[in-house]
Amino acid sequence: MFRKLAAIATLFLAALRAVHRGLDSIPASTLTPFTDFGENPNDVQMYVYKPAHVAANPALLVAIHYCSGTAQGYFSRSKFAQLAETYGYVVIYPSSPHPDTCWDVSSDATLTHDGGSDSLSIANAARHAVACWDVAPARVFALGTSSGAMMTAVLAGAYPDIFAAGVVDSGVAFGCFALPGAAEDSWSARCAAGELVRTGAAWAAEVAAAYAGYGGAYPRMQVWHGTADATLHLQNFYEQIKQWTTVFGYAATPVSNVSEAALPSGYSNATFGPRLQAILAQGVGHTVPLFEQQYLEFFGIA
Repeated sequence: MFRKLAAIATLFLAALRAVHRGLDSIPASTLTPFTDFGENPNDVQMYVYKPAHVAANPALLVAIHYCSGTAQGYFSRSKFAQLAETYGYVVIYPSSPHPDTCWDVSSDATLTHDGGSDSLSIANAARHAVACWDVAPARVFALGTSSGAMMTAVLAGAYPDIFAAGVVDSGVAFGCFALPGAAEDSWSARCAAGELVRTGAAWAAEVAAAYAGYGGAYPRMQVWHGTADATLHLQNFYEQIKQWTTVFGYAATPVSNVSEAALPSGYSNATFGPRLQAILAQGVGHTVPLFEQQYLEFFGIA
């Protein structure tokens, strides 16, 4: 009888641990939807990819798709899941709830810490991963392409307490798409055209206002842009540099600007300090192709 009770207790405790950790119940090497991760104002759909062998206290990548994209599309057209099998990290793929499948990067709610809209849903999914999946709190990263790049910048500015670094592939500065009072997921023609030209101090003030009273570090940032981008004008690349150099207290002139052997000819990497890199791609339009391995190196995973 004692052995039977002990066995039942063991099974019960194991079940409790599985429920608490959550990731144990997710099939390995499968893109799996998950819910119950906290407040989700716009019903953003969340998917997670768990590699066959998850590292102890793994890193988390939040991979955010472009307009007209989906979580499934970004999953299948990128190498983040494939590389997760090598490095043992976990990937969350959010899927936009809006008809054009862009992200809300324009409303007051999304641009404010815990203010609501799409950014809160993504932040809560990341919080859930830390709380329930044993993800290392200091190794939570965001990356995205186009509208997903804009959302990455939003998360870096509004949720710096969650994200350690971000990669912005063909995006804009935090707050550039802000349209107070307009509908969520509104398009800013002025920002897209590169007509919002501000000082670094003005851009940094946008970041500071997103999370009033925050006194911690902001995520390390790596921004990529093509010189022939006809959707989000090249000026947006320089506005991002002004914003983040001011946030980090860096000089406007890079400490180095080199062509890396791992990147195609015509790509130059300007490093302004340990927290900011800006990669310019000559002759490349919208968007810059994904360079997943380089992102992982910037995050410190690879």
